[in-house]
Amino acid sequence: MPFILTPFYRELSFKFDARTSRGAMKTHQAAYLRLHHTDAPEVHGWGECSPLPGLSPDYSPHFPQTLQSICNRFNSLQIETTGTEEGQAFWKSLDQWPSICFAAETAWVDYMRGAKRILYDTPFSRSQQGIRINGLIWMGDAAFMREQIQKKLDQGFKCLKMKIGGLDFAQELRILNEIRSIAGPDVLELRLDANGAFALSDAEEKLRQLARFQIHSIEQPIKQGQPDAMQELCVVSPIPIALDEELIGVSGKENKWKLLDQIRPQYIIIKPTLVGGLYSSREWIQVTQTLGIDWWLTSALESNIGLNAIAQFAADLGSTLPQGLGTGQLYHNNFSSPLEIRGEELWYNADKPWELPS
Repeated sequence: MPFILTPFYRELSFKFDARTSRGAMKTHQAAYLRLHHTDAPEVHGWGECSPLPGLSPDYSPHFPQTLQSICNRFNSLQIETTGTEEGQAFWKSLDQWPSICFAAETAWVDYMRGAKRILYDTPFSRSQQGIRINGLIWMGDAAFMREQIQKKLDQGFKCLKMKIGGLDFAQELRILNEIRSIAGPDVLELRLDANGAFALSDAEEKLRQLARFQIHSIEQPIKQGQPDAMQELCVVSPIPIALDEELIGVSGKENKWKLLDQIRPQYIIIKPTLVGGLYSSREWIQVTQTLGIDWWLTSALESNIGLNAIAQFAADLGSTLPQGLGTGQLYHNNFSSPLEIRGEELWYNADKPWELPS
């Protein structure tokens, strides 16, 4: 058994209740995979698999047992067979566990590229360039949201992403009006994320009311799994629509092409933890390029280990749009890392050390 995968866990504690469309979250159970070779047990590649309750296909109360079983299967493979039919079958089987696939892929890439958490050699990983990100505004009462918005503006963010659909709609319109009274569209880009909160019956009307605030885009205005309705909404919406949850559970480039060709959104939001890792994310991007659809990457409440992998991936892909990579500051007990936010950019400060699970 030349290569060994070992799982580790940490319960992450939010600095505030993460109020989402799926309820309030005080903690998040994160899982990690460590890859090492038996000839050099001190050299480790790391990946994070932290499925989200109510959203990730591979989330269940039995996730630790599933993860251990998958590690046991991997550990039984010899390095000579990982590229053969047996090895390919193992990687293909991870389609049903997207967060585990993401973790296994990133641990492997990390190990093969020096086991230093540098997945790609880019100006970002060389601490020469930051990645522009959007400021994330969490759902909550009006005062809580206003506090977040003002803080992000003070930090210098020129692109904010605001969760919508959790408050009374009239109140959300008032908050958007306040934002625009402070910062017009020439200085602040506004993205909205409805998480499927709008009903089919009034989604178009709500989008028309929101459009007066000159919104850049809105993620998933209606629930996923309604491709005909979503396609019609993309045609009539005055706000560009971005697919998010709609991508979850879709595997294979042909199926990805069929979905996007039918719906024809203006954007897609790619969360590697939810869509099956780096290879699957690249497939989504390849499909968008054939259809004239734009995209950006977003983290999904990962700790700094997973966030770093997504940031390194984003830097390698080279998108000029603001990425959704600001979640590293959410936790009291995140792992210390070289990641830091400077103004509206995420930077990799190579002078800062990594803290890793143990």
